Amino acid sequence: MSDSNPISTRNAPIQTADVSKADPSTDLENGLCQIPSQKEGQVKNIIQVETVRGLKSRHTQMIAIGGAIGTGLFIGSGESLSIGGPLFLLLGYSLLTLLVFCIVTATTEFSSFLPVRGSSVAYFGHRFVSSSMGFALGWMYYYVFAITVPSEITAAALVIDYWPSPVNIAVWITIMLVVIAGLNCFPVKVYGETEFWFASIKVIGIIGLFIMALVITCGGGPNHKAIGFAYWHSPGATNEYIVSAASGRLVAFIATLRFSVYIFAFTPELLVITAGEMQNPRQNLPTAGRRFFIRLVIFYILGAFLIGLICPSNHNQLLGGSSDASASPWAIAAKDAGIKGLESVINVVILLSAWSAGNSWLYLATRTLYSMATLGTAPKIFKRCTASGVPYMSLGFTSLFSLLAYMNVSSSAATVFNWFVNLVNSGAYVSWVCVCVIYIRFRKATVAQGLDVAGLPYRSRLQPYAAYFAGCVIFLLLWLNGFTVFFSEQWDTSTFVTSYVGIPIFVIFYLGHRLYTGWGGPWLIPCEEVDLVTGIAEIVAAEVPASRRSGRWFESFRFLFA
Repeated sequence: MSDSNPISTRNAPIQTADVSKADPSTDLENGLCQIPSQKEGQVKNIIQVETVRGLKSRHTQMIAIGGAIGTGLFIGSGESLSIGGPLFLLLGYSLLTLLVFCIVTATTEFSSFLPVRGSSVAYFGHRFVSSSMGFALGWMYYYVFAITVPSEITAAALVIDYWPSPVNIAVWITIMLVVIAGLNCFPVKVYGETEFWFASIKVIGIIGLFIMALVITCGGGPNHKAIGFAYWHSPGATNEYIVSAASGRLVAFIATLRFSVYIFAFTPELLVITAGEMQNPRQNLPTAGRRFFIRLVIFYILGAFLIGLICPSNHNQLLGGSSDASASPWAIAAKDAGIKGLESVINVVILLSAWSAGNSWLYLATRTLYSMATLGTAPKIFKRCTASGVPYMSLGFTSLFSLLAYMNVSSSAATVFNWFVNLVNSGAYVSWVCVCVIYIRFRKATVAQGLDVAGLPYRSRLQPYAAYFAGCVIFLLLWLNGFTVFFSEQWDTSTFVTSYVGIPIFVIFYLGHRLYTGWGGPWLIPCEEVDLVTGIAEIVAAEVPASRRSGRWFESFRFLFA
C-alpha cells in the first residue's frame, strides 16, 4: 500500500521525536541507543555510543539469504525424516511454513509502520505492550542467541564425526571457538565480508543439492537407479513413534514438528532486525516480507520434499537412526547413489554453514547484550568498546556460553544437539507467542486511536485472524515441546529441562522487572495510550524514491536474491 502520506490519528498530532536515530534493545551496529521515557511505551532521549556501522548493502542482502539456509535443513532434517517419514516431514514443514508466514505478516505490518534503526521484537514489546515484556524478551533473545553458538558448533561436530579421525573432538571444537571469537574481535566490516562469502557458499550449495536430488531421483547417478517415490512405499510414507498404530503415527507427526521448529527458529525476527538497516524500509520491508515467504517455500518445503525422495527414513546413518548416527540425508543420498567423494564435499559445505551460523549468532548475542547495557537493563561494563567499535566486554562474556560445546566430549554430539534443539525451540515458541500478542495489541491500538489504516505501508488480509490462529497453535506446541518424556519408560530429565526451561526464564525476567519497577502499575499499556505517532513524520520524510535496478536476469530472480 502507499506510504506517501504520514499516518494520522484523531487523538494526537504527528510528533517529531527523532526516531530515525532510535535504537531498541537489540542494536545492530547503528551506534545509537534510545532511553525509554518514564511514561511506558514512549521514546524520549537519545545517547551516543561507540559502535560503528560498517555493513554494506551486498552484505546485508546475502546474510539475509544465508540466514534462511541453516544447519537444520542440512542436518536436523534427517532426524525429522527418521522419526516421521517423508510425508510427515513434508506436512510438518508445510504447517510450520504457514505458522511462520502468519508471524512474518504480523512483524512486517508493525515493523514497516515504525522501522526504527536496529529495531527488534523486544522494542515493539516495550512500545506496544509493556516495558516488562520488552525487558523479558530482550534478555530471552540474548540467552537464546548465546546458546545457539554452541548449538551450531555441535552441528559442526556432528559433521566431523562422519569422518574417522584420531583427533579428539575437543581439539576441533577449540579451533572453531577460537576462529569464531577471533572474527568477532575485528571491525564489523570484516564480519560482513566473511558472512557474505559464507552465505554465498550456502546458497550455491543448496541449489547444487536440489539439482543433485533431481538427478538421483530420475536415475542420473552412477548406479543409474531411478528412485522416484520408492522410499514413500518402502519403508513407507509415515512412521510410528514410541507407540504403535494410529496413536504412534500421531506421536510421530508431533515429534516431527518438534524437531523441525529448530530450522525455522527466529527467521521471522530477522526481518524486524534488518528493518532499520534498509533504505526506504516502509517501501522495501513489505516487499521483503512477501519474498521471505517465497524463500521459505523454495528452500524448506521443496527441500523437505526432495529429502523424502532421495533418502529412506529407516537409514541407520540418519541423525536419530541409531545412537551414534549423525549423517546428513543429503550426504547419505550421494553416497548411496555411488557418487564418490561428493558426500565429503557436502559435509564441507555443511561444516562451513555451521561455522558461519555460529559466527552470526555470536555477533547478534554480543550486540544484544551491548545494547541492553546502553539501555540500563544490563550492567554498564558491557558498554565498553574498542577504538574500532567492538564491544569487547560483551563479546568476552558472551563467548563463555560457547564453552557449552565441550559437552560433546562427555556425551555424543547427537545427544547434545538434541538438547540445544529443545533449548532453541522453547525460546522460539515464546518469541512467536509474544509476536502475536504484540501485533494484536498494535491492531487494537490502531482501532482505539482511530488510525487511518489506508496509510499503513503494509496490511495483510489474513490479519488479525492469522495472529490469533498462530498464537494458539504455537502456544500448544510450546507445551508439547518435550511431550515424549511423559510416555511410559521415556522419562529423561535432561530432555524435560531443556524442553521447558524457556518458559520459567521468560516469566522470571518478566515478573522480576515488574516487581522492580512497581507492581501496582497496569499490566498492559492502555490501547488509547500506546505511542503510535512519535517519529512517524521523520520516517516518512526520510523516504526517497526507490531506484530501479536494471537487468533482465536480476529482475527475473530478484524475488530470490534481493
